[in-house]
Amino acid sequence: MHKGFIFDLDGVIVDTAKFHYLAWRKLANNFGFDITEDQNEQLKGISRVKSLEIILEWGKVKLSQDEFMEQMALKNDNYLSYISSMTKKDLLPGVSNVIEYLSENNIPFALGSASKNARIILEKTGLIHKFGAVVDGNDVSKAKPNPEVFLIAASKIKIGPENCIVFEDSVAGIQAANTAKMISVGIGEKDILNEADFIFSDFTEIKIDFIKQIITNQI
Repeated sequence: MHKGFIFDLDGVIVDTAKFHYLAWRKLANNFGFDITEDQNEQLKGISRVKSLEIILEWGKVKLSQDEFMEQMALKNDNYLSYISSMTKKDLLPGVSNVIEYLSENNIPFALGSASKNARIILEKTGLIHKFGAVVDGNDVSKAKPNPEVFLIAASKIKIGPENCIVFEDSVAGIQAANTAKMISVGIGEKDILNEADFIFSDFTEIKIDFIKQIITNQI
């Protein structure tokens, strides 16, 4: 009966992609070019450094190392200004139902995210006090598909990896959960997340019965 749950953040609990897009687009506009939403899709799951390199390549812009670091900081400042306006309304549909069920039934759960702004987002959306542990980009040295973030999260809620269930929306995240021998639940498209143990298009498809069954090893 001792199970624990680990949530990724972006694309699972909230969708901050729109804020990243606005911040990257503002940066590009400052250099005299634009980026489309399709181009922004290519930046998902990629580090801030690599994303900036790609965007500068698109705009054929060359920067010194100091200028590059300046632009990275500026992008993050702009992104933070956008997420500072987030509220509970920005939670993705259905996710709060699962979090409430776990919380009310004292089932341990943690956050395992690459985002360095995870704590701010959880505070803004009113969830920070619900999580037994928060492990984010400030706590890890290896990116997914390395399972480090999930293994740290599991240890913080004192649940063995084999008894953890991970909610993820990225291929790298699913691979990290699988490598850690955790149960992986993909949130997104079946043809993309086909390595996951279970796949739902979003949390509105996840019924509490599913959570109960996975806790009691009935599925």
